[in-house]
Amino acid sequence: MPVLQISQTIDARGLSCPMPIVKTAQAVKPLPSGAVVELLATDAGSIKDVAAWCRATGNELVEQTSDGAVFCFVIRRK
Repeated sequence: MPVLQISQTIDARGLSCPMPIVKTAQAVKPLPSGAVVELLATDAGSIKDVAAWCRATGNELVEQTSDGAVFCFVIRRK
């Protein structure tokens, strides 16, 4: 699998719902199609929220991992 070039990292650690999604939507909006962003969040609700947001917007959830209390999402702009 090729290494993805991350265009931007969104640090939403310490923020509660809906702020991780709000910050992600704001960051993704000006990016070109195919751009990849990384979202870091500590809100466990982000797991379901990010997947639902990607489905609703047509963006691709490329990868989802966790490192302790930090969840990492890699999202490709549609």
